[in-house]
Amino acid sequence: MGRSDHPWRIIFMGTPEFAVPSLEALLRSPDDVVAVISQPDRAVGRGRHLTPPAVKKVALARDVPVLQPTTLRDTAVHAEIAATAPDLIVVVAYGKILPTQILEVPALGCINVHASLLPRHRGAAPIQWAILSGDQSTGITIMRMNPAMDEGDILLQRAVPIEPVDTTETLGGRLAHLGAAFLVEAVSGLKAGTITERPQDSSAATLAPRIQKSMGRIDWTKPAVVIEREVRAYQPWPTAYTTMYGKQLKVLRAHVGAPPPTRPQPAPGTVIASGEAGIVVVTGTDPLALTVVQLEGHRPLQAGDFVCGHPVEPGTVLGT
Repeated sequence: MGRSDHPWRIIFMGTPEFAVPSLEALLRSPDDVVAVISQPDRAVGRGRHLTPPAVKKVALARDVPVLQPTTLRDTAVHAEIAATAPDLIVVVAYGKILPTQILEVPALGCINVHASLLPRHRGAAPIQWAILSGDQSTGITIMRMNPAMDEGDILLQRAVPIEPVDTTETLGGRLAHLGAAFLVEAVSGLKAGTITERPQDSSAATLAPRIQKSMGRIDWTKPAVVIEREVRAYQPWPTAYTTMYGKQLKVLRAHVGAPPPTRPQPAPGTVIASGEAGIVVVTGTDPLALTVVQLEGHRPLQAGDFVCGHPVEPGTVLGT
């Protein structure tokens, strides 16, 4: 692709922990990461302490200049990025769509590490939606960026299985490291001219919109298999939750129980058993056994330990 006879000047754009392995991989490569662009520091936790993004911490530890613009549409920001004279911009979970003015800055364009098998799950939350959708596999796509959301040509793509117990946290960790290795492979392929880019099949596209905190509230009328996926997809945030004794109860692990007998069942959300095997709750279909829970103001507990200190009688209704 040209300019392969010397280290490329790369700008890295990323924000959360997912992007850290990719940045570290580039920092170990022969190329030069001349700047990192990340989202502004955010107030987090009960104390609302201003906290830098994970990517910024890594960049500063390696003495890489960091830019944290509040908007990418400011002409001064465009000028600052252009002044670094990048050959390539690499984007990994930055958090905003890049305007055309920035896409046109690097001589060799912009590429993105996306955590799905595009065109499936275009959007901000591909890992969560892969679990929510009941997909058996997902993967990493390295794509050429254009002004549309996740619609650019595919450079490389690799699938990984989704394990039955995977949460967004566990699956995201595996994909982050796969994405880092795949990114280095893609940059090497671009340098060698060995990558054939191909367009996406937009007729097969699905969307993965941003997860909202309110989505974590459990609707017990849904099928048990759907609620179980939500429990896994919403970890570590916003977590699936309901209410018990007037307090919030987070559900951190659950599994679908045996189909109920044919006799009429209580209303969805009703506890029908509790003990070492879990707190068993009626749903829109099969029962769901809650096996790890956390009551508001308390630490997470296995269900057996929880019911020792907080007896849960059959007939208790969750979510009221």
